[in-house]
Amino acid sequence: MKIAVASSKEMVSEHFGHCEDLNFFEIMDGKVVDEKMLANPNHDCKSLPQFLKDNGMEVLITGGIGKGAMDRCLAQGIEVISGAKGEAKNAAIEFSNGNLKSTGEMCQGGHNHEHDHGHGHKHNHKHAHKHGHGKGNGNCHSH
Repeated sequence: MKIAVASSKEMVSEHFGHCEDLNFFEIMDGKVVDEKMLANPNHDCKSLPQFLKDNGMEVLITGGIGKGAMDRCLAQGIEVISGAKGEAKNAAIEFSNGNLKSTGEMCQGGHNHEHDHGHGHKHNHKHAHKHGHGKGNGNCHSH
């Protein structure tokens, strides 16, 4: 079984499209037989599902994922497990052993957070992710 874990180094990332890294694990009989960590190639959750498919991944484990990215993964035949936390390797092993189930954790198109508009002060308000959190282009959600 080939499993990708959206991560920040060794830890499961809170959001698939904004993850720093992708940890790839091949697991047989509950044991990791191959693993590698790749930097997220483009922080674009529109193309990441194809990237996973091209690398032979069958499952994606992540903290959260937007509906658009979820739909693109499913269209590629990739099972999505969301709501995961902790170490990426442990999450992959737990899934392979049948002990990790998806919580259905979905990232929404807008939520409260603080950011700098570049004019000397910060605002804390609700809006969509069109600014992309400083990475990528923010197109991970269905708008």
